[in-house]
Amino acid sequence: MDYKYIEQLIDRYWECETTIEEEQILRTFFMQEKLPAHLLRYRAYFSYLKEAQKIGVSADFEERLRKEMERPVVQAKRIGLLYRFSPLLKAAAVLLLVFSMGSLVKHSMIDTTVEPMIGQVEDTIQEKIDQPQVAYQGDTLRLLKEDAVAPYLEKEID
Repeated sequence: MDYKYIEQLIDRYWECETTIEEEQILRTFFMQEKLPAHLLRYRAYFSYLKEAQKIGVSADFEERLRKEMERPVVQAKRIGLLYRFSPLLKAAAVLLLVFSMGSLVKHSMIDTTVEPMIGQVEDTIQEKIDQPQVAYQGDTLRLLKEDAVAPYLEKEID
Protein backbone atom coordinates (compact mmCIF):
# COMPACT_ATOMS: atom_id res chain seq x y z
CA MET A 1 0.00 0.00 0.00
CA ASP A 2 1.18 3.52 -0.79
CA TYR A 3 1.48 5.70 2.30
CA LYS A 4 2.50 8.89 0.49
CA TYR A 5 -0.92 10.48 1.06
CA ILE A 6 -0.74 9.76 4.82
CA GLU A 7 2.79 11.16 4.99
CA GLN A 8 1.63 14.32 3.21
CA LEU A 9 -1.28 14.62 5.63
CA ILE A 10 1.08 14.25 8.58
CA ASP A 11 3.37 16.97 7.20
CA ARG A 12 0.40 19.28 6.65
CA TYR A 13 -0.92 18.40 10.13
CA TRP A 14 2.31 19.56 11.80
CA GLU A 15 2.15 22.78 9.76
CA CYS A 16 -1.49 23.26 10.90
CA GLU A 17 -2.87 23.23 7.37
CA THR A 18 -5.23 20.25 7.56
CA THR A 19 -8.99 20.34 7.65
CA ILE A 20 -11.11 18.57 10.23
CA GLU A 21 -11.92 15.79 7.74
CA GLU A 22 -8.22 15.19 7.01
CA GLU A 23 -7.45 15.03 10.74
CA GLN A 24 -10.22 12.47 11.13
CA ILE A 25 -8.62 10.41 8.31
CA LEU A 26 -5.33 10.46 10.23
CA ARG A 27 -7.02 9.34 13.46
CA THR A 28 -8.80 6.43 11.80
CA PHE A 29 -5.65 5.43 9.97
CA PHE A 30 -3.62 5.22 13.19
CA MET A 31 -6.35 3.14 14.88
CA GLN A 32 -5.48 0.20 12.56
CA GLU A 33 -3.60 -2.79 13.90
CA LYS A 34 -1.05 -3.01 11.11
CA LEU A 35 1.02 0.09 10.45
CA PRO A 36 4.29 0.53 8.60
CA ALA A 37 7.36 0.78 10.85
CA HIS A 38 8.23 4.37 9.90
CA LEU A 39 4.72 5.57 10.97
CA LEU A 40 4.51 3.71 14.29
CA ARG A 41 5.98 6.68 16.18
CA TYR A 42 2.80 8.73 15.45
CA ARG A 43 0.38 6.07 16.70
CA ALA A 44 0.64 7.05 20.40
CA TYR A 45 -0.06 10.71 19.62
CA PHE A 46 -3.14 10.15 17.50
CA SER A 47 -4.55 7.48 19.78
CA TYR A 48 -4.08 9.85 22.71
CA LEU A 49 -6.09 12.51 20.92
CA LYS A 50 -8.90 10.00 20.40
CA GLU A 51 -8.91 9.03 24.07
CA ALA A 52 -8.76 12.69 25.18
CA GLN A 53 -11.90 13.47 23.21
CA LYS A 54 -13.79 10.76 25.10
CA ILE A 55 -13.04 12.39 28.44
CA GLY A 56 -15.76 14.82 29.38
CA VAL A 57 -16.65 17.00 32.31
CA SER A 58 -18.52 15.67 35.30
CA ALA A 59 -22.21 16.33 35.84
CA ASP A 60 -21.65 18.81 38.66
CA PHE A 61 -18.93 20.75 36.84
CA GLU A 62 -21.07 23.80 36.15
CA GLU A 63 -22.32 23.91 39.73
CA ARG A 64 -18.77 23.79 41.12
CA LEU A 65 -17.69 26.46 38.64
CA ARG A 66 -20.52 28.77 39.76
CA LYS A 67 -19.62 28.27 43.41
CA GLU A 68 -16.03 29.23 42.69
CA MET A 69 -17.11 32.32 40.81
CA GLU A 70 -19.63 33.42 43.44
CA ARG A 71 -17.30 33.30 46.42
CA PRO A 72 -17.74 36.31 48.65
CA VAL A 73 -15.09 38.97 48.34
CA VAL A 74 -13.06 39.34 51.49
CA GLN A 75 -12.46 42.96 52.30
CA ALA A 76 -9.19 44.12 53.76
CA LYS A 77 -9.11 44.99 57.43
CA ARG A 78 -8.71 48.68 58.18
CA ILE A 79 -5.58 49.37 60.13
CA GLY A 80 -5.41 52.42 62.35
CA LEU A 81 -2.57 54.89 62.50
CA LEU A 82 -1.55 53.83 66.01
CA TYR A 83 -1.37 50.19 64.92
CA ARG A 84 0.77 51.08 61.91
CA PHE A 85 3.27 53.03 63.97
CA SER A 86 3.32 50.71 66.99
CA PRO A 87 6.70 49.16 66.08
CA LEU A 88 8.16 52.64 65.74
CA LEU A 89 6.65 53.72 69.06
CA LYS A 90 8.02 50.61 70.76
CA ALA A 91 11.49 51.32 69.42
CA ALA A 92 11.26 54.95 70.58
CA ALA A 93 10.19 53.83 74.07
CA VAL A 94 13.12 51.42 74.29
CA LEU A 95 15.56 54.13 73.18
CA LEU A 96 14.11 56.57 75.71
CA LEU A 97 14.49 53.98 78.45
CA VAL A 98 18.08 53.18 77.47
CA PHE A 99 19.14 56.83 77.31
CA SER A 100 17.37 57.62 80.59
CA MET A 101 19.11 54.77 82.36
CA GLY A 102 22.44 55.81 80.85
CA SER A 103 21.97 59.37 82.01
CA LEU A 104 20.99 58.19 85.49
CA VAL A 105 24.05 55.97 85.75
CA LYS A 106 26.31 58.74 84.45
CA HIS A 107 25.06 61.27 86.99
CA SER A 108 25.22 58.82 89.86
CA MET A 109 28.86 58.00 89.11
CA ILE A 110 30.05 61.61 88.94
CA ASP A 111 30.69 63.48 92.20
CA THR A 112 28.42 66.47 91.64
CA THR A 113 28.60 67.98 95.11
CA VAL A 114 31.72 70.11 94.59
CA GLU A 115 31.39 71.50 91.08
CA PRO A 116 27.88 72.98 91.30
CA MET A 117 28.64 74.55 94.66
CA ILE A 118 31.58 76.44 93.18
CA GLY A 119 29.48 77.67 90.29
CA GLN A 120 26.66 78.65 92.62
CA VAL A 121 28.98 80.57 94.91
CA GLU A 122 30.51 82.45 92.00
CA ASP A 123 27.06 83.33 90.67
CA THR A 124 25.90 84.44 94.08
CA ILE A 125 28.97 86.62 94.59
CA GLN A 126 28.65 88.19 91.16
CA GLU A 127 24.98 88.95 91.83
CA LYS A 128 25.74 90.47 95.21
CA ILE A 129 28.52 92.66 93.87
CA ASP A 130 26.37 93.89 90.99
CA GLN A 131 23.58 94.81 93.40
CA PRO A 132 24.70 97.72 95.67
CA GLN A 133 22.00 97.19 98.28
CA VAL A 134 23.48 93.83 99.28
CA ALA A 135 27.12 94.72 98.83
CA TYR A 136 27.72 95.00 102.57
CA GLN A 137 26.40 91.65 103.58
CA GLY A 138 28.66 89.25 105.44
CA ASP A 139 29.84 87.07 102.55
CA THR A 140 30.66 90.02 100.35
CA LEU A 141 32.61 91.77 103.09
CA ARG A 142 34.54 88.66 103.89
CA LEU A 143 35.42 88.14 100.25
CA LEU A 144 36.43 91.75 99.87
CA LYS A 145 38.67 91.47 102.89
CA GLU A 146 40.27 88.32 101.64
CA ASP A 147 40.85 89.50 98.07
CA ALA A 148 41.27 93.28 98.12
CA VAL A 149 42.11 94.22 101.65
CA ALA A 150 44.44 91.35 102.49
CA PRO A 151 47.53 92.88 100.84
CA TYR A 152 47.03 96.16 102.71
CA LEU A 153 46.47 94.37 105.97
CA GLU A 154 49.68 92.47 105.51
CA LYS A 155 51.54 95.77 105.01
CA GLU A 156 50.12 97.20 108.18
CA ILE A 157 51.09 94.13 110.19
CA ASP A 158 54.69 94.24 108.91
